Amino acid sequence: MSQNRSAPAYQEYAAALLAQLPFRTMSLQARGLLYTMRLECWVNIRLPHAPYDLAKVLGVPHAQIIDSLAAVMPFFHVVDDFIVSPELENYRAYLADRKDKQSRGGKMGSAITNRKRDHATMQDSNKVPSITPRDSRLTRRVGRVSLVKSNTEKPIPKQSSGTRGDPFVSEYEAAESCSADAYAQASGSRHVLGSKT
Repeated sequence: MSQNRSAPAYQEYAAALLAQLPFRTMSLQARGLLYTMRLECWVNIRLPHAPYDLAKVLGVPHAQIIDSLAAVMPFFHVVDDFIVSPELENYRAYLADRKDKQSRGGKMGSAITNRKRDHATMQDSNKVPSITPRDSRLTRRVGRVSLVKSNTEKPIPKQSSGTRGDPFVSEYEAAESCSADAYAQASGSRHVLGSKT
């Protein structure tokens, strides 16, 4: 959701300001006035150019404004009897342009997404409806039906021993029907359970 609020802060590079000769030659009082005026210009866009009015707005003695105003004016321009900061206004315009581009990009992305969704909905409406987990009524019905298939094929009848002629199968089937000792004798084993021969 977009907000129609102005930018809460401006970005400033300390090295860029410190490198400027007018800033380096200012007194500490003039530097304070410069920053106070920049902050006011960011919030209120402009300040009155008349020193008496400027002193009232900033809440400082008139004499301090008179002493330092000439030193800070290289950082400002006078437009229609108001002091504005061209640097801050340029930055404000940059932020507004970026916000506008982001808004337009968001609207275009939303339109593309909605077109894809509408296209998919139209394709789905042409298909035969299928059971989906989202439809709780159908899920409950499916839940009552057993998904295990019963084997309808007839079981393979058990073959009698020796029908295939496989000695292993014959021996195995004989072992199922006799005791351990009988199995040992039938298989020709020397060891009978529990005793050695």
